[in-house]
Amino acid sequence: AYTTDAKSREENKKTIESLYRLSVDVKKIRRLKEWVLLQDVAYVKEIAGILQEMGADETTVANILERCPEAVLHTPAEINSQRAVWQLVCQNEKQLIKLIEQFPESFFTTEYHENQKANILFFQELGLKNNIITRFLTSAPSIFYNPVEKNKNVIETLQRNYLSLGGSDANMKTWILKLLSQNPFILLNSSTAIQENLEFLQKNDFTDHEVLQLLSKLKGFIFQLSSTTMQKSMLFSKNVFKCSDQELKQLVLKCPALLYYSVPVLEERLEGLLKEGISVVQIRETPMVLELTTQIVQYRIKKLSALGYDIKSGTLESLNGTKKDFEVNYGKIQSKKERPIFNPVAPINIED
Repeated sequence: AYTTDAKSREENKKTIESLYRLSVDVKKIRRLKEWVLLQDVAYVKEIAGILQEMGADETTVANILERCPEAVLHTPAEINSQRAVWQLVCQNEKQLIKLIEQFPESFFTTEYHENQKANILFFQELGLKNNIITRFLTSAPSIFYNPVEKNKNVIETLQRNYLSLGGSDANMKTWILKLLSQNPFILLNSSTAIQENLEFLQKNDFTDHEVLQLLSKLKGFIFQLSSTTMQKSMLFSKNVFKCSDQELKQLVLKCPALLYYSVPVLEERLEGLLKEGISVVQIRETPMVLELTTQIVQYRIKKLSALGYDIKSGTLESLNGTKKDFEVNYGKIQSKKERPIFNPVAPINIED
């Protein structure tokens, strides 16, 4: 724990001089993380030396230390250990320094060396490619703080459930790797939570095959929910769409967002659609439209209206999908509108 009481401490002049020598913007550090400058011991010169040794030029070193000044509070031994751990998945030091420049906070969290190393080796054994593991290290570093046994436990729970839901041995590895690549945060859940959520779906009459389908469609995010929130969301949809349990199940399979989003989110999105003059019947036919935020829906309706497309009388399919999907649909509607109608029996005017 570092001291943060600025009044009782003075800035470390040696630290500041060393940072100035490296062309680091000290004012920026003072503004954002002044506590770093108050510490009695810092290893500015040594940490800069390690980064230069890895191939970082002066600008890169300054950039890294401005973004993550607490790097200088780690000992050279700690940083060299971290360097060795990350080299297990980096092709070379050039790639490593590029990652450190982009994600300094992830690299300079050095308290979990042993766990990081054990987890990297476990992920490699599992069959995850190094580029995926580096993506995890930078964007989901917290999964490496877990003891490796905890992560193994979660993976084993997923494997066991995959097989009991009718998944095949042959496809299991591919399924697990895909799920992990899409959502590494799945590892932050407990095995009990995973079990409970799967049981909730089965109790709600989803067949084993349908549960597997939902897991894949929701990219494992289902494990970050609780059975209570899922129950509330399903009840809300059932009341809005006035449908039977069987019909509700079909709607959820069509649009897993009905299970994933909380009632306030679904309520807000539904209201936004109704305000645009869209009917509940239209939404029930194309529930995937609830995956979009109200702002996105408004923007898309505006663009389509400018082409003379009336969303109230048409299908909501043209609103759906990713940004790319929408642009493709929009392009088709636009070209249809601009294309002149060709009449094969009209006389052709030929200039003499």
